[in-house]
Amino acid sequence: MTYKLLLTPGDGIGPEVIEDTKRVLGWFAKNRNMAFETEEAAIGGIAYETLGTPEPDATIEKAKKADAVLFGAVGGPQWDKLPFDKKPERGLLRLRKDLGLFANLRPAICFDALKDASSLKPELVSGLDILIVRELTGGVYFGEPKEITTLADGQQRAVDTQVYTTSEIERIARVAFELARVRGNKVCSAEKNNVMVSGVLWKQVVQKVHDAEYPDVALSHMLADAMAMQLVRAPKQFDVIVTDNLFGDILSDEAAQLTGSLGMLPSASLGAKDADGKQLALYEPIHGSAPDIAGKGVANPIACILSFAMCLRYSLGRGEDATLLEKAVERALAEGYRTPDIMQDGMTKVGTAEMTAQIMKALDKST
Repeated sequence: MTYKLLLTPGDGIGPEVIEDTKRVLGWFAKNRNMAFETEEAAIGGIAYETLGTPEPDATIEKAKKADAVLFGAVGGPQWDKLPFDKKPERGLLRLRKDLGLFANLRPAICFDALKDASSLKPELVSGLDILIVRELTGGVYFGEPKEITTLADGQQRAVDTQVYTTSEIERIARVAFELARVRGNKVCSAEKNNVMVSGVLWKQVVQKVHDAEYPDVALSHMLADAMAMQLVRAPKQFDVIVTDNLFGDILSDEAAQLTGSLGMLPSASLGAKDADGKQLALYEPIHGSAPDIAGKGVANPIACILSFAMCLRYSLGRGEDATLLEKAVERALAEGYRTPDIMQDGMTKVGTAEMTAQIMKALDKST
């Protein structure tokens, strides 16, 4: 099988982790009876510098034609003063919107070798396996009006609008319930129904979908701020968490720290399947561009490599190969290799390229 992948390295450490993930693609092409047709395209700050826009039309069109997009990162301090519509992050937001990538899957798994790297006690995170399902194309990030206006008295007034429709909530709820059925069969829905009318609707619709279609799945509801507290108090109580765009952004970063580092967490952003079964998808590490370490060769490539594992599972239908890669990451960590962000006493400190090399050696051993 030949798979068409679009690579969008972007800014900061994005090009570094994408380059090392390409090495892993090469291993699978050589050893696992598959081939990859890859193309690179600009997005974010680098696209603004070279093409005058962070969201080039050509990149969006290429993404629509690919089997999947492997995304690096966007942003950096050099673009902080750009107008809002020119900021690097607009490129990622447009990809999500134009490709209809409404379901963002963010697993938070604590590998046994890293249970002491978490900021929480080992007994709280050992065996942790949470999946956060975040609605990605609605809510306050996309709601209108979104503007800054000047009032009659000279003050400025900023407005962001939180908007959700019944259908948007229904489809993300179904994703969460379907995934729960192949995991721990338990969903917790997070919102703020005590102060937000969008939260009232969210809770009502999730409950309705559950009662009508998924009564076999255990469902609970929790206020988003209470969930933030519970994630650091007793995180293993959760299996699948479903929440909106804003709260999902915040809670998934919090969950990342439970695993030891943002550099460990992958993500998948999935669209709806068309009549032919094709599903647009984008896979990205959630660590961001990390400009303070860009170009130093010390970035943790694991989140990007595990994002490719999610691509194997969800877009390419290669679940066995996805598991093979995840086990190789686990083995490299168990053998004591650590990038600086997850370094522990007694372990072997390595850079980006060497960590990838050790994962590939673990793949060799596995086969």
